[in-house]
Amino acid sequence: MELIKALNWRYATKKMNGTSVADEKINQIIEVAHLAPSSSGLQPYEIFVISNPEIKKQIQPIAYNQPQIVECSHLLVFASWDQYTDERIDHIFNHMNKERNLPNSETEAYVKGLKETLFALTKEQQAAHAGKQSYISFGLAIAQCALLGVDATPMEGFVNEDLDKFLKLDERGLKSQTMLAIGHRAEGGDWLVGLKKVRQPKEKFLHIIE
Repeated sequence: MELIKALNWRYATKKMNGTSVADEKINQIIEVAHLAPSSSGLQPYEIFVISNPEIKKQIQPIAYNQPQIVECSHLLVFASWDQYTDERIDHIFNHMNKERNLPNSETEAYVKGLKETLFALTKEQQAAHAGKQSYISFGLAIAQCALLGVDATPMEGFVNEDLDKFLKLDERGLKSQTMLAIGHRAEGGDWLVGLKKVRQPKEKFLHIIE
């Protein structure tokens, strides 16, 4: 019930007041995003946390001059792998096995099957699959913001290629997927604040198969 109440409170904030969100809350939001599930536990994405006003100012034109970019306390950029490779997959499972005190032979057959499945995809399909995983983390970060009483604006309105170049994501083999502006809503100037939260009717959204 607490999460439902928090999600009813939150909305895609259109104007923020520029005040900072406490580091403790930012760390909790990042920790929840870090703990998000992903396919085979690969976590094929990384999160960039930007609080520097000058950097946010340079990102704003890339995001069609949306005000939340510079008004927010922290801007989170979710960027996923551009493709799956032996090196990336082996690194994840080697780390996982080390942390669990397991020999790599324990997961050898699973990793072989996983690679066969993923490498059968085109590079574009691999990038799309990795991008979907980042959205699970993104969604949980939004929910945690709501639970903490922190405003957040999910943002896909930006030129991905330009942001990738600016943050040098392409040099890391990453593609930007989405951004999350985190801050506090402004007292005025936000056309969306106070409006009723509306979702499509349950009979359209929900289908019970028994």
